[in-house]
Amino acid sequence: MLNQSIFKAYDIRGIVDEGLTDETIFAIGKAIGSEAIVQKQTEICVGYDGRLSSPSICDTLIKGINSTGINTINIGLVTTPILYFSTFFLETNSGVMITGSHNPPNYNGFKMVINKTTLSSDDIQKLKQRILEDDFITGKGKSRNKNVKTSYKDKILGTIKLKRKMKVAIDCGNGAAGVIAKELFQELGIDTHMMYDEVDGNFPNHHPDPSKPNNLKELIDVVKNTDCELGLAFDGDADRLGVVNKNGEIIYPDRQLMLFAKSILKDNAGRKIIFDVKSSRYLHSWIANNGGEPIIWKTGHSLIKKKMKEDNAILAGEMSGHTFFNDKWYGFDDGIYAGARLLEILSHETQEIEKVLSELPKGFSTPEINIPLNEGEQHSIIHSLQQEAHFEKALEVIKIDGLRVEYKHGFGLMRASNTTPVVVLRFEAETEQGLLEIQDDFRDKLKTKINVSDIPF
Repeated sequence: MLNQSIFKAYDIRGIVDEGLTDETIFAIGKAIGSEAIVQKQTEICVGYDGRLSSPSICDTLIKGINSTGINTINIGLVTTPILYFSTFFLETNSGVMITGSHNPPNYNGFKMVINKTTLSSDDIQKLKQRILEDDFITGKGKSRNKNVKTSYKDKILGTIKLKRKMKVAIDCGNGAAGVIAKELFQELGIDTHMMYDEVDGNFPNHHPDPSKPNNLKELIDVVKNTDCELGLAFDGDADRLGVVNKNGEIIYPDRQLMLFAKSILKDNAGRKIIFDVKSSRYLHSWIANNGGEPIIWKTGHSLIKKKMKEDNAILAGEMSGHTFFNDKWYGFDDGIYAGARLLEILSHETQEIEKVLSELPKGFSTPEINIPLNEGEQHSIIHSLQQEAHFEKALEVIKIDGLRVEYKHGFGLMRASNTTPVVVLRFEAETEQGLLEIQDDFRDKLKTKINVSDIPF
């Protein structure tokens, strides 16, 4: 029986052998293949991450896709960005990445591109409906293998040029970044201090999620106690980047985006740059002051990519660490490329890295705060608060994705996660007292729906 909860807003994701059984995986393959045929596609690239379940899931998925008459190219163990790259390089325009991203080891899932469009929301529900209705096209497709890692590496080496040698600590978290990171960064001219670059789906050292400060502790220790200038960290499938500086400070992705925006806008004045609702309010004025047009949008890698295409934006980023370059790169989220691009920018700076990073505007802020709930509750609670909550001191209430409330001295956000049953919150203000005041305002609204003892601020 199909577990319908695995069909998320940005991808398909579930627990292996529970939500993701062999029967379900095969059916997903048939649904993807059928939808691709409707969109006049003939071949689909398939890659997988380092999770223990990924190789067998890949085999089953490919059989499902081939059963519709679509051919497949198995590109093997890769990062998600390499899979995206393969759809351009091999000119298939379609691809499926088997990855559980930053979820626990017993999870896995699929990120999908059909006809140059990353599937999200309604597109993913359409696949589910095909399975429920047994609405599949049948045929006899073939599968072949192809290695594209060298081509991906060479493409980056052809677009990124460092002005000087640098020493950088790189934490792959035992994720898929280990298949390419050391080789690529060393060929870029980086003296690398590699950490956990052996791909291991058990993730024996720490969880590969750089958006959680606890997962960056070891990287911070290495950068502070060696002659490394900077630290880079990647999530399980390497489409997200984490950065720490010499002082042990985490340079969150919204501040990374400031650096990228300033660099890109030098040659692209007036272009649109997108950031998600979780990002710093300082981004808006920073982008505008550097000659760009700032746009705030919904969280979610596939939703951001869709918005980028609609608005022809040149750059986009999310607080979670997804960064999308659309000038010299392809517009997809790529942690490895973002790391290389960051080092290129910093290598050309005349000031010390510490000074460059410290001058990026910053207020008092929280990392992402999660309130765990039962499955589906997060959506009903946020929907109710969107209708009922009144913020007397607000300058503006933005409802494109949850509730982002802009105050004179900061902002607060609460939104429903589309991947896990949690309400996600983030706060930022000019002063510590201002931060507490915004949190108090949000607590008053949340306690009408959630026990106050469960609100962690």
